[in-house]
Amino acid sequence: MTTNDLLVGLVGPCASGKSTIKSRLEEMGYRVRHIAQEHSYVPDMWQKITQPDILVFLDASYPVTCARRNLDWSEADYAEQQRRLAHARAHADLYLLTDPLDVHRVLEQIREFLEKWLEKSR
Repeated sequence: MTTNDLLVGLVGPCASGKSTIKSRLEEMGYRVRHIAQEHSYVPDMWQKITQPDILVFLDASYPVTCARRNLDWSEADYAEQQRRLAHARAHADLYLLTDPLDVHRVLEQIREFLEKWLEKSR
């Protein structure tokens, strides 16, 4: 399997960095799907929408999501998204809490994980 064959799925709550990381990984030649599981009431919707080879869960705490974007939501809304994401979190191949990380560090950790995964699959 090559970088171009690999399908990476990204899930996580709003403002966890999914859109930014998706575009950066695509620039590097990866096929990436942003899976909006946080808005679905179906626990395994991420599997129904996309069957990724690798599932990456990008997480962020409630205060950080509010600081990153001017989100008009409550902690209850955030908790609901986390509940909806529970199945994806449990099945994620890579989990990253993005709170303390800048974009470059998140991207570096994902890229390193993907490279190791590709090596093992050869």
